[in-house]
Parts: sequence; C-alpha cells; structure tokens
Amino acid sequence: MNEIQQFLTGRMWLREHIPFSREDIDNEITQGNLTPYPGIQSSVKTLFTFTYQTNSCRRCGNHQLTAFNCAKCEGPCLYCRNCIRMGRISRCTELITWSGPSLEINQKVIFAWNGTLTLHQQRASDELMRSVKSNESHLIHAVCGAGKTELLFPVIAELLKDGKRVCVATPRTDVVLELAPRFQKVFPNTVIHALYGGAPDLKGFAQLIIATTHQLYRFEDAFDVIFVDEADAFPYSIDKSLQFAVNKAKKLETVVHYITATPSKELLRDVKNKSVISTRFHGHPLPVPRFDSLWNYSKQIKKGKLPRKLKSWTDERMNNNEPFLIFFPTIDLMIQASILFEKIPSVHAEDPQRKDKVLMLRNKQMPGLLTTTILERGITIENLQVAVVGADESIFSSSALIQICGRVGRSSEFPTGDIVFFHQGISNDMDEAKYLIEEHNRVKK
Repeated sequence: MNEIQQFLTGRMWLREHIPFSREDIDNEITQGNLTPYPGIQSSVKTLFTFTYQTNSCRRCGNHQLTAFNCAKCEGPCLYCRNCIRMGRISRCTELITWSGPSLEINQKVIFAWNGTLTLHQQRASDELMRSVKSNESHLIHAVCGAGKTELLFPVIAELLKDGKRVCVATPRTDVVLELAPRFQKVFPNTVIHALYGGAPDLKGFAQLIIATTHQLYRFEDAFDVIFVDEADAFPYSIDKSLQFAVNKAKKLETVVHYITATPSKELLRDVKNKSVISTRFHGHPLPVPRFDSLWNYSKQIKKGKLPRKLKSWTDERMNNNEPFLIFFPTIDLMIQASILFEKIPSVHAEDPQRKDKVLMLRNKQMPGLLTTTILERGITIENLQVAVVGADESIFSSSALIQICGRVGRSSEFPTGDIVFFHQGISNDMDEAKYLIEEHNRVKK
C-alpha cells in the first residue's frame, strides 16, 4: 500500500497506465484507499426553463469532445482529444485517485544555498513570503536576469520545512530542464521530480515538483503552494485547459503565485500583491536592442543566399568566439537558412535533440544555434549574443522580444552583449520592447 500511496497521492492516473498490478489496485479500491472516477464527467444544467447535459474531460476540463465507436463499451463513446497524448480519456475509462490516509511528510530538509540576495531580491522575497503566509496571490514582476529563482529559494525552504508540498510550474520544457538541477543542488536531500513530455518515469512521492503546466493535468488537490514561472508564456497564457489544470492541481483553499519578466495586462490587473524588480542581480543595465534593416531576407534565403548583414554578424561572433542564438519567425525559413550556414545546427519545439543541442552550446561544443521562439525563455548561457531575423513579424510580440533580449548579458562576468533586431520595417512591438527595457534601466529599483 505504501508504494501506491506515495505514487498516487495528489495524482489522477489512467487505470490502465498505473504501474501496479490490477489485483493491488482492486484491493485498494475495496479498502477505500483508491477512488475510481469516469474519465468523462457529466452534469445537468438549467438555463431559464431548459434543462441540458454537459460533458467534460475530468483530467483537462475540455468540453469539446469527440464520439467514436468503442470496442470496449460496444457503442458510441465520447473521448477527449485535448489531452490524448497522455493516454485516451473516454466515457468508459477510469481515472484513479488516492482517497486513503494522508501521507505524512517528515523528512529533514537541508537548505544548501550559500548565496546572498540583493536588496531588491530580498525585498521581493520577503513580500512573497508574506503573501504565501496570508494565502494571497502574488506576482513577481522582475526583469530577465534579476535572479527570480534565487529569491524563491528561502520561501520554498520554509514551505518544505513546514511539511508543505510545492510545485513550480512553467509552460516551457526548457525552463524545467534549467530549474530542476538548480533546485536539486539547493535542496540535496529533498525528493524532487522534474516532469515534462518525454521525461523518464519517476516513482514515489516528491515533496517538490518542477513541471510543465501540461503535466499538471495529472494532478488534483495535490499542492499546498504553486508558483507559475513564465506565467505569460505560450501556451499557458491562452490555453484555458492549462489554467484549469493549475487550479485543479492546487488544494482547494490555496492560491497561485506568478513569476515573470513580462506580465500580461490581465495578470497586472488581477493580482493585487506585486513585487517589481527592474535591475539585474549584478547591477548592470539591461542590454538594449539595436535595429538594423534586412530587406528581402526571405527571398534571398530561399534562393540559397545568406543576407550579407546576417552573414557578417555571424562571422563576427564566430571570430570572437562568442556563443550566439539567431531567432527566425518560422521553422521553414530557419531550416532553409540552416542549409546555408556551416556547422550551425537548428532547433525547434519538436526537435528530439533540443535538450542535447542547448547543452552543447552551453558547453561550447558548437558556436551557435538557429532557433524559433522556443528558446526565448529559460536559457542561460554565458556571454551569449543574439540576433532576431524578421523582428517585425507578428510572431515576435513585445513580450517575446523582451524575453529574447533577456538572454544577453546575464552573467556578472559578461554583463553586456549584442542584441540586434533585423527587420523590414520597425514594428510597434519592436518599439515597445525597446521602450520598456530602457524604462527599467531608468527606474533602477
């Protein structure tokens, strides 16, 4: 029972995917320790004098379900396409949750961080701690490179020592891969699970979970505190089912806290308690992007020729032995450009080698990477230089451009760097990104 309790506490899992025998699961259901729920839940609603039935996926909350001829129940059966990558949820499938005795957390917590917070970080950390203790939602609005993760350390340390279960969720896999080893180093004897698509199977109970927001589909009433890092990032910012998953994963009486350098207007409006940090931890100003025209770049690349300015910028980076990222507005254009570059690989969201390529760039085993907006966040590489091709394209919102600029100058040893927006006409988003960066440099708080 102990292994099943550790695995399923706070989780909802497809019955056929649970890594325990059917006999053990049936026995725990009989004992009242596990509760099965239908994958598709129905409810009756009334509008004026009309009564109607609604159906939704219990795992992700999706209402737009599809019918199919099911061999299992021998009839038309509804299923959810939204979260199907985690196993198909249908009307005749069961989701299993732990409903037995609560799991006691009594492990001693070692807090092995010897760093020192800046005055701005300490103020924000203290304000966040007060919000956590009073159970009020809090927004950390801090520039890229301000040390947002470090200011979380003392807060999470107190929560773990109090026996709380904590989740740091983020829309991006790359951020999970960046954060998980840092948290494990700071809390060396705490069981920490890093959950993302393609992650290795992890069993047992983790007091601290670092996960993509997609992975929270599989949790319910699990966490005493949830921090959503990069809360404005795609797809979480526009996907109601991911927002549903975060709210389902937290315990009913608790709130969600948010951390980002580029909060949406909705976050700024809805979260009353806020902390603003406009300076980086090393005290140097944020690198300001420069604008440079790059006319007909798409036509040139499609004809098999690199634009002269882009080639010159890349050659300069390689001659100076400076690692770099070149952002492209589309995957197709990036792939066409990758043929023209020598020894510079490309990376995108579906690239199975994405993790390895970023690690090779960090370890100076390759000069640079061509990328889509997938690497706009969660990447810290010393002395990185950045170019954006087609910065005026609609894919590059002001928040995306600010995040891209935030990859430059993050190290105290290399606090400056080049960030160039190649364009065919300056967009409002380009202007806004530059203005907001300069405004943070002016405020200095």
